Amino acid sequence: MKSRSIRSSARLAALAAGLLVSAAAFAQVTVQDAWVRGTVPGQTSSGAFMTLQAADGAKVVGVSTPVAGTAEIHEMKMEGNVMRMRAVPSLDLPKGQSVQLKPGGYHVMLMDLKQPLSKDTTVPITLKVELADKRVVEQKVDAKVRDLTAGNMPAMNHGHDQSGGEHKH
Repeated sequence: MKSRSIRSSARLAALAAGLLVSAAAFAQVTVQDAWVRGTVPGQTSSGAFMTLQAADGAKVVGVSTPVAGTAEIHEMKMEGNVMRMRAVPSLDLPKGQSVQLKPGGYHVMLMDLKQPLSKDTTVPITLKVELADKRVVEQKVDAKVRDLTAGNMPAMNHGHDQSGGEHKH
């Protein structure tokens, strides 16, 4: 009987150690103020925004959510007189620096939405993060849906150039 108790205690200790390692990996990347812009019925895309910080440096290498068919990290920037948007394969999180995902800059693009996103609901988002030691972990984020006008930029032409031609990714 004593031997079974020792084995059981050893298994519990190993499980606890594994959970602590997992918790330590997640603690290396913090997420603050995660939110998603609300939508109207029929709207097929929206943006998610947040502030990320990595204790030892990391990079976001993927993103997913059950509310959209596709989720990607996108970058918006001015090229000449045109605001352009493009998908980026990864987003660096330099050691100890805050990286803002915000309207008009880097953001998570949610495409092929499966339902409208209503104010004060929550959208689950999973970030795939490559840590400094090259391990890839998943960071779960609950992003609150804000009003559909939240964070709007004046004259922003999301995904299109001024001539009406669609931007290619």
